[in-house]
Amino acid sequence: MAREYKTSKEISGPLLLVEKVEGIKYEELVEIELGNGDIRRGQVLEVDRDRALIQIFEGSSGLNLPQAKIRFQGKSIEISLSSDMLGRVFDGQGRPIDDGGEIVPEEKRDINGTPINPYSRTYPSEFIQTGFSCIDGLNTLVRGQKLPIFSGSGLPHAQMAAQIARQAKVVGKGEDFAVVFAAMGITYEEAEYFISDFKRTGAIERAVLFINLADDPAIERIAIPRMALTTAEYLAFEKDLHVLVIMTDLTNYCEALREISAARKEVPGRRGYPGYLYTDLAGIYERAGRIKGKSGSITQIPILTMPEDDKTHPVPDLTGYITEGQIILSRALLKKGIYPPVDVQASLSRLKDKGIGEGRTREDHADLFNQLFAMYAQGLEARELAVILGEGALSEKDKIYLSFSDDFERYYISQGDDENRTIQYTLDLGWKLLKKFSKSDLKRIKDDLINKYYDSEAVEKLETHLKKFTQAL
Repeated sequence: MAREYKTSKEISGPLLLVEKVEGIKYEELVEIELGNGDIRRGQVLEVDRDRALIQIFEGSSGLNLPQAKIRFQGKSIEISLSSDMLGRVFDGQGRPIDDGGEIVPEEKRDINGTPINPYSRTYPSEFIQTGFSCIDGLNTLVRGQKLPIFSGSGLPHAQMAAQIARQAKVVGKGEDFAVVFAAMGITYEEAEYFISDFKRTGAIERAVLFINLADDPAIERIAIPRMALTTAEYLAFEKDLHVLVIMTDLTNYCEALREISAARKEVPGRRGYPGYLYTDLAGIYERAGRIKGKSGSITQIPILTMPEDDKTHPVPDLTGYITEGQIILSRALLKKGIYPPVDVQASLSRLKDKGIGEGRTREDHADLFNQLFAMYAQGLEARELAVILGEGALSEKDKIYLSFSDDFERYYISQGDDENRTIQYTLDLGWKLLKKFSKSDLKRIKDDLINKYYDSEAVEKLETHLKKFTQAL
């Protein structure tokens, strides 16, 4: 039952201090009625004996302390859940913003869920095809994994996120993902881009979008990922769907966390972020996975921008400790016109070995990506030598490696923003690029696989296709 007070004591920015309260709980929802009858919402940030500190969602402008009526709701933020959420767009408070009407809930849940119990987890092992060769072939994503994208200002992470959202599927089962998309602190133009792209491609029909704009309250930014994950848990573990959760931008989320921490006058940690940043992020990331006895799953692709492209910044640094790898975007590749500009050497998927091989992708996958990595690394070394000594000083072998690295970036990493590659195409493309080398140079691939795929019909057809493409350029 709601309890009403008129004992407001102090306002500081979006924070309101209320005295002489009883039975108030942390994160409890609050309604503030202004003198003119307008209602604002808030949430309890701190309780100290008979005093409660409230964060007002809409800000405290125009709030008159003696006239304000404070009503504590006795519950924290809840979200209405239903299968009808698919195809809908919501704001940071879980309210529809797409003119589609209110959701009739099948149930309501507190958004502050808990990480999956490790004992109940099933190990991720099923390959997810994103349609990107640089991910599927080299840094494979598996169902139930959390694989973040580390980006920077001006890099095309939004474009990649939209493309993954519409292309991702579990190969072999013919199952598309339901997508829960959470955008935090983005601009109006970015929001319009995501919504229009989802509608243009039809991906909106199997997606739930939560949008928080840059000028929306910071407290909503804190709630957005929890709303998205609560929705994902419902769709995955109650409706047996495979759910892909894409969250952008986690750096904006952490900035909101820092803003609220500073308003509460908490002792700051690294670069002003609260000391509990690691725990808070872990509480979000560890809600991904698979549960024994459940056919649904939650796979996470969090996207975060690194301030000044600094990998040691607290947000990417702590994220790297919690998640199973990272996809890192490269500004140097972007300048060369490569999309997606993925730095495959710096990127890593710690679970890639679990989702590939015979019965999942193809028997040659593991050996092939090891060989491609090795040849590309040699090519980058040759490129550095060419810069220092000049290309004329390179040996014939080094020139082949240099040519390979150029082709690898141009054909394997780079692809169109509407190009959805199958894993078979990606693997055949890898073999085509390795034909620059003799069979004896392929030290990391088993002989029986070389004999089977090096001169295969599929690779020969692909080679003809790429020759025509090169001539067209």
